[in-house]
Amino acid sequence: MQHIIDRFISYVTIDTESDHKSESTPSTAKQWNLANKLIEELKTIGLQDVTIDEKAYIMATLPSNVTHEVPVIGFISHFDTSPDFTGANVKPQIVSNYDGKDIVLNAEKNIVLSPSYFKDLLLYKGQTLITTDGTTLLGADDKAGITEIVTAMEFLVNNPEIKHGKIRIGFTPDEEIGRGAHHFDVEKFGADWAYTMDGSQIGELEYENFNAAGAKITFKGKSVHPGYAKGKMINSMLIANDFINELPAGETPEETKGYEGFFHVHHLNGSIEETVLELIIRDHNKKKFEKRKELIEKIARKINKKFAKQFGEDIVITEIKDQYYNMKEKVLPVKHIVDIAEKAMKEIGIKPLIKPIRGGTDGSQLSYKGLPCPNIFAGGHNFHGKYEYVPVESMQKAVEVIVKIAELTATEDSSKK
Repeated sequence: MQHIIDRFISYVTIDTESDHKSESTPSTAKQWNLANKLIEELKTIGLQDVTIDEKAYIMATLPSNVTHEVPVIGFISHFDTSPDFTGANVKPQIVSNYDGKDIVLNAEKNIVLSPSYFKDLLLYKGQTLITTDGTTLLGADDKAGITEIVTAMEFLVNNPEIKHGKIRIGFTPDEEIGRGAHHFDVEKFGADWAYTMDGSQIGELEYENFNAAGAKITFKGKSVHPGYAKGKMINSMLIANDFINELPAGETPEETKGYEGFFHVHHLNGSIEETVLELIIRDHNKKKFEKRKELIEKIARKINKKFAKQFGEDIVITEIKDQYYNMKEKVLPVKHIVDIAEKAMKEIGIKPLIKPIRGGTDGSQLSYKGLPCPNIFAGGHNFHGKYEYVPVESMQKAVEVIVKIAELTATEDSSKK
């Protein structure tokens, strides 16, 4: 257990926050600090073909130790952390033998991780938790996944009696800003399929995710002295407010679950003359996803028509860009790769929790690039904020799942899939 703790802490204490405003890859230079550390560590534990390209994409190989033909499988995680909350100066705290009560993350600031609010904590009573100190995120998303992959590969290197085929591993930058798979060379990776270790609760196994789009909507206005504004002023902020009110009630992230889609307004910045609204569009169902995008355009047309005479041109300008799609379409034809992961969990005593991802992973984009890529739990909870934590036992189990998948894939039956 201590080995996993030490490795995980060595990763999370390196700041790798990504930046959606940057156009470079990786989006922040500090991501190189962990990337270069990982390269040396992969070589040290005995992996081969360890490479890093000019954009910080890392790949490495554990060669097969069986003589029969076996599919090449991969395991993938990302090393950046979310820009939603600071990842600088992370100070992890170890809570041994968790007693099921409140955890004081920061006494000075009265920041408490409580099971009365985060009920999942009670699943891990008696276990060892790693938490934040209440001032940063932790970085378990997805440094827990990296920890698990490296630890599993080290275990397989040190235990050659465990039979497995060729295994490829990949670590990516910028997943948190939606670019993790943009420059991933699937052909170079050379796997028949892969798994991202990027889920949350122990047991999660996911091969469905949202269809996703981002929208930037610009509202124009006319500024006139408020004392003489009757019939002349057009306040772009109020038009943006009218636009938001036209969106369906109850279809926001905080009011939806499961397969329910949503519109999420995440940035709003404006003045009388111009307001810019940014939102994301999510739905598992492709038809509903397309209708959501159409609704954005419909509302814009309605407002443009209303102000056509007064403003003289379109007062609402929309830009909608697709971000990723539901991987289910690409995974179902090779469903046995999910079945192998499910069997692996069951064989080591984990109850599989097969459910849709209310988000996206590198795996969704990779699946559409020709690398089917379901998602497996990494163990963390409450990602992207100060209440993030990970049970060490969950990370240990994730290591066991990786090893068991490698074993199962190396059987004669699996090699014929």
